Amino acid sequence: MTTATRSDARWGAVRAGLSRGWLETKYSVRDPGDLVWNLAFPLIYAVVLLFMRGSTVPGTDFSLGASVLPGLVGMSIAFGGLTGPASTIAVDREDGTLLRAKATPDGMIGYLVGKIVMFALTTLVTLVVLVIPGATVAGDLRLDARTWLLLVLVFLMGMVATVPISVALGSLFKRASQTGLLFLGSMLLVVPSGIFYPITALPEWLQWVGQVFPYYWLGLGARSAMLPDEMAVSEIGGSWRTLEMFAVLGAWAVVGMVLAPIVLRRMARGASGSTVAAARERYLTKGY
Repeated sequence: MTTATRSDARWGAVRAGLSRGWLETKYSVRDPGDLVWNLAFPLIYAVVLLFMRGSTVPGTDFSLGASVLPGLVGMSIAFGGLTGPASTIAVDREDGTLLRAKATPDGMIGYLVGKIVMFALTTLVTLVVLVIPGATVAGDLRLDARTWLLLVLVFLMGMVATVPISVALGSLFKRASQTGLLFLGSMLLVVPSGIFYPITALPEWLQWVGQVFPYYWLGLGARSAMLPDEMAVSEIGGSWRTLEMFAVLGAWAVVGMVLAPIVLRRMARGASGSTVAAARERYLTKGY
């Protein structure tokens, strides 16, 4: 296969992935269970912000809601990209989706692109539900053209940095129910991430731990977009470190995009029509 042919095949897989992601998104938003799951948390967060109206950060005159909303945005991006995709891998393996992707040239690339598109769009819905009402009750926010541009860039980088990693981790689980461990791990990582507060409040060794993972950088990116510049004084180095934020998220994206197709191909290598049928039968009879 020539280089040009190989390139055309990959672009074809990407286009197929974009189409697949759009179709899966439409199915997801029409499913009552998925819709409730996607909207429940942002609606709860919006109500919490509503009750914070008029409150300020202790010792300051800065709005409490304004200090919390960026953290909720960063966490929503992180959770949308890290916890959701992993739970779909076991299902796709059992219903034959991965087997079909393996049989298609560059099918795993298309599959991965589809997951990025789907979870980016569903996460975007949750952010809209959260940010629009949240911005109306959280005073002192910085809401200008720079804010929205930076939020879009942080969101896109966050999705590309987290969804492939989630897909790769989801490949390690044999059943969808086991992905609850990933959700638990994600919750534990919130503690040293500084996603709701400047990470400088933590011991130095925890600061280094937090900066390894995307959570910290997504929270920092959201704060840098939505909070006034003078709030950066409480961050590491007294700066939003925008370039470093994009560099770290970019590194996670590269690792995920390289690792996820490899792991998916290895997982699908042992799959066959008979194993898929057996897994499907087990799922129908035992509920997993």
